[in-house]
Amino acid sequence: MSTTTDRGPAQDSSSYRAVLGVPHVARLLGGTLIGRLPTGMAPIAILLLVRAEHGPLALAGLLGALYGLASALGQPLLGRLVDRHGQAQVLLPATLVATAAFLALPCTGPVRHPVIAALTVLVAGLSTPPLEAGLRALWPHLLPDAERRRTALSLDSSTQGLVFVAGPLLATSFSAGAGAVSALVATAALGLLGSGLVVTARASRTWRPAEFVEAMHWAGPLRIPGLRVLFAALIGTGVALGAVNVLALSAAERHHSGWLAGVMPAALSIGSMLGGLAYGRHAWPGAPARHLVAASIGFAAGWLPLLPDPAPAVAVLGAVLPGTFLAPLLTASFLTVDRLAPYGESTEAFAWLIACIGVGQAAGTALASLAATAGPLLVAAVPLAGAAFALWLLHRFNDHLSA
Repeated sequence: MSTTTDRGPAQDSSSYRAVLGVPHVARLLGGTLIGRLPTGMAPIAILLLVRAEHGPLALAGLLGALYGLASALGQPLLGRLVDRHGQAQVLLPATLVATAAFLALPCTGPVRHPVIAALTVLVAGLSTPPLEAGLRALWPHLLPDAERRRTALSLDSSTQGLVFVAGPLLATSFSAGAGAVSALVATAALGLLGSGLVVTARASRTWRPAEFVEAMHWAGPLRIPGLRVLFAALIGTGVALGAVNVLALSAAERHHSGWLAGVMPAALSIGSMLGGLAYGRHAWPGAPARHLVAASIGFAAGWLPLLPDPAPAVAVLGAVLPGTFLAPLLTASFLTVDRLAPYGESTEAFAWLIACIGVGQAAGTALASLAATAGPLLVAAVPLAGAAFALWLLHRFNDHLSA
């Protein structure tokens, strides 16, 4: 048999085209992406609703932050329920509750009844369906080959940034065209559409929980030392991501370049997409734990050019740099979770990963907002500090990740 014949199929079998050609893969990826758009749309839609009712910016920001935090914290609980009862049995009810909460929010009159509005936002956030965690729990069943699974995870992580680029754009477009309420209606509709595409796919519909020999441990995947290290490190990664919007807005106001507030976070997402696609095209030597440390070094170093408050065009290019290491960092994290998660608890493990990034993002936004009063250097230092914290943990406890 010729060398060319030997290598050709092996290389093609893990290409993006080959992976997307596997039954259900493209539908599940697309459905998950659409179903997660509310994560990027809801905070902006809530803000626009409050401002349309002439409410204070502080209330709008508080409700948006409450949604983000509740969405992150609800994931592990819903992930555990998926591991116990199945995907369709949890994803569909959660989506219906979230949809109802989005549609009910305008009726609460957030400015007149902020407590009722806050409770409605809390329900919407806590019931955010764990589509992302569920998808990653399906990969081993759809793609038993490790190389194909790594390619799928790279594609998965590369598209995550689209949620936070397209989401705000969609929310503002609906609000500008048909009013603030329409943005929440669209948020609810897209969430319902995406979840519907996922739960009606045969792979998700027929997925069954693992058979448990013993009762699930109360701590779930957190009892595994390597996962605790990884999740703690990803809080630092989340801090860096959460600080980006504040950093961009601060730079936009300082340089009188309003466009920078939207373009700079988008540049980070574009860099992440490019880096993820490049990472997924090749089989890299070493274990995922080594890739985690290498990507964390690049992600932390990537924030250094933004410290001296560069000109807007340079700031946009500078935001691409840490982004190129973000998707490889996330992909290596997914692979590590896939390897370390206890049998039958993979959905909850992936949900904890998402939750920790979300909590870090909320903390990063708050820290950067506080630092904004002290000058641009301190604002730019927040994402660098978060990324450096993640790198320190991953390097210091790499043996737990490799165990």
